[in-house]
Amino acid sequence: MGTHDSISSVQPDLEQPSHARGHGSDGIDELDESRLAQFGYKQELNRDWGLAHNFGVSFSIISVITGLTTLFSYGLATGGPAVMSISWIVISFFTLLVAIAMAEIVSAIPTSGGPYFWSAMLAPPRWSPFLAWLTGWFNLLGQVAVTTGITFGLAGLVSTAITVKNPDYEPTAAKTIGIYAALLVSHGVVNTFGVKGLRFLNNVSIVLHSAGITALCIAVLAKAPKLQSAKFVFGRYHDGTAAEEGTEGWGQRASPAYVVLCGALLSQYTLTGFDASAHLSEETKNASWSAPIGVVSSVGFSSLFGFFVLMALLFSIQDFESTLNSRYGQPVLQILVDVAGEDGALVLFSLIMLCVWHCGLFSMTSNSRMMFSFARDRGIPSFFHQVDDRFKSPIRAVWLAATLSFILALPSLGSDVAFAAATSIATIGLYLSYGLPIMIGFFWHKNFTAMKGPFNLGGLSRVIAGAACLWICFITVVFCLPTANPVTSQTLNYTVVAVGIIAVGSIGSWVVWARRWFTGPAAEVAEAMRLGVDITEPGALEKKEKEALEGARMEGEMEAREREEKQPPALSE
Repeated sequence: MGTHDSISSVQPDLEQPSHARGHGSDGIDELDESRLAQFGYKQELNRDWGLAHNFGVSFSIISVITGLTTLFSYGLATGGPAVMSISWIVISFFTLLVAIAMAEIVSAIPTSGGPYFWSAMLAPPRWSPFLAWLTGWFNLLGQVAVTTGITFGLAGLVSTAITVKNPDYEPTAAKTIGIYAALLVSHGVVNTFGVKGLRFLNNVSIVLHSAGITALCIAVLAKAPKLQSAKFVFGRYHDGTAAEEGTEGWGQRASPAYVVLCGALLSQYTLTGFDASAHLSEETKNASWSAPIGVVSSVGFSSLFGFFVLMALLFSIQDFESTLNSRYGQPVLQILVDVAGEDGALVLFSLIMLCVWHCGLFSMTSNSRMMFSFARDRGIPSFFHQVDDRFKSPIRAVWLAATLSFILALPSLGSDVAFAAATSIATIGLYLSYGLPIMIGFFWHKNFTAMKGPFNLGGLSRVIAGAACLWICFITVVFCLPTANPVTSQTLNYTVVAVGIIAVGSIGSWVVWARRWFTGPAAEVAEAMRLGVDITEPGALEKKEKEALEGARMEGEMEAREREEKQPPALSE
């Protein structure tokens, strides 16, 4: 059996990406289930999502209107329109490189575990369990933080919307937490009982995020009393990083370049969550092709669409200072009020909030699938690896996701920069979990080559992977930096604390006890993947290992003979 024989039986070549060559839907289902069985798992979740649905989930979680709306104030204060517009272009390019590198791995290993499972499969046997453990915990942190950032941001938007017609209402931190809890419960309930309806809601979300937001942007541009110049949008710099009156911002204390780097958080945070296509691969038909296409297309389309939305908002600013210091505390709402009045603004703002709600919903969907899979491999208690027979939903994982997301938002009760920190945690946690398997595939490329799927980058594979890893290292450092001056207990960017706790905790727990029992995905499955063997074929792994040992023995004998032939003949006395 050749190295790729078993793999190619379920992964067609790139030129014919679908299993449609003579296969009906039943054949596709059988091949998907066979592929999952090769990873040592049985089909437990309903596999009834297509490429459009897979794309839609990642597109909904990226949700450019969510990131832009919830962090627009941060962007205006930390660099202004110039940083927001230019950083979007730069970050879109590098994020697409990360997505392409990830898609190649997704194509080879389409399971709901996502990054931690990839690390286990790609790493050498000695390092496989540890790297799976580390990647899994970073991905779990990032997933929880993304759900927190999205839904907590929505709670803030709801509080702000209430003040438009009720100026006496004071949106305190405690009230916002209460709204946040209610929103988490709504997402948990839908994910628990409405799994069959998730596909319908996914289609609704795609329409809302594309057609709905496009119509909103066109309406704002058409109705705006005046439009800003390109010089304002691409050249207006603003340093609002001073946390107190009378203090200097980071532009004066350090450098404007420091403010530019910190301001890039808006773009990078917005373009996260596209690993959802991987986490839903066990529910996606023709997953080895549909899932990677879902990853790349969601990032590519979101980059272009997000730039259009960002331009629409920036060009429609009527007065920079009044927008930045909006009496509503929300610059996007201020733009809408300036353009359409309070009543019209509330209608448009409600559309935005509806999009953000769907974004949070599918973030919890993706989050719960990752936890379900991690529990399946005992990365977290196996109690959470349970699928309800009636609703076909990992209910315990759903409510674990909701609970952890709620806990992560509690620091907002005593910190002015908690939301920005949560977005930084989400960005760093997720991108580190993206970067680890990409880095492993870069250094141990021979293992990766043996298991590549139909989405194959060929000679560009290591080039793109290397660039993606360097970018992730860069943003990991940048988004741990303090964003407000002076740094106090109220303005501390506790991202480094949260990420540090996960790093130290995961490594420490591994050294102390986890290494004794956590093996990650079954060792024989990982070895079969590295050798390109179908684990479901009786005796295939043993035969391949025997062939490999025999080959190594023969190669050793040949090298020994060559050394003997090269030795000079002994001189006779």
